[in-house]
Amino acid sequence: MSIKQKIGNLWHSSRVREVVRFGIVGVVATLIQYGIYYLFNAIVGWGATTSLTIGYIISFVFNFFLSNYFTFKTRPTVKKGIGFMASHGINYLLQIVFLNLYMWIGVPETWAPIPMFVTVVPINFILVRIVLKSSKL
Repeated sequence: MSIKQKIGNLWHSSRVREVVRFGIVGVVATLIQYGIYYLFNAIVGWGATTSLTIGYIISFVFNFFLSNYFTFKTRPTVKKGIGFMASHGINYLLQIVFLNLYMWIGVPETWAPIPMFVTVVPINFILVRIVLKSSKL
């Protein structure tokens, strides 16, 4: 089997397409969150944690609906919303911890969210997938 055929077979895997869709939604949600963070932190002058929280909340709503409809091809329900909120609660706490860790080691406030996102996004994918693909929700 050629490399082209192997790549073609890999692309037809529903899990790979799911990861790609998660990446697209994640990039857009992250850009929304970072844009709002930057607006409130660098322009308005609010603190990093407050700015991150505002961006997170706005990005969360966008992310919930697109994760259901586009990424995982599921229907949003109240139970899934609660599970999504719980998984994102964990994600939010991880973001706050890593944001402050990166600032503590010297990454400027304006740029600290970038390595923070790189650290927590893979964990978030696993948590969100478990919640939205669960047949019990």
